Amino acid sequence: MSTELTAPVQSDSADVFADITAMLRALLDEHGLDDVDITRDTTFHDDLELESIDLVGLSGTLRERYGDRVNFAMFIAELELDEIIELTVGRLVDHVSASLREAERG
Repeated sequence: MSTELTAPVQSDSADVFADITAMLRALLDEHGLDDVDITRDTTFHDDLELESIDLVGLSGTLRERYGDRVNFAMFIAELELDEIIELTVGRLVDHVSASLREAERG
């Protein structure tokens, strides 16, 4: 059973960036960090100071929004440790956009 929201999901990078930024703002708000500027170059570790447990939470939010079309856990599992530490918002946006385009093609 899919957990996707009923709103249509766009694979356009700008739409995905807006979605992910909103998810991150909600997550950061829980930590009292609501004034952080988020760009494609923003890193999860150094700039946003997110821990691995925060990435687990983000993974759940991504699944709620995009369902099975985006597998964040597999994406992270394929990265080396230094790539995870240096992971940027833009790289995640690109992954999500590509996953959604691939799902649209079937």
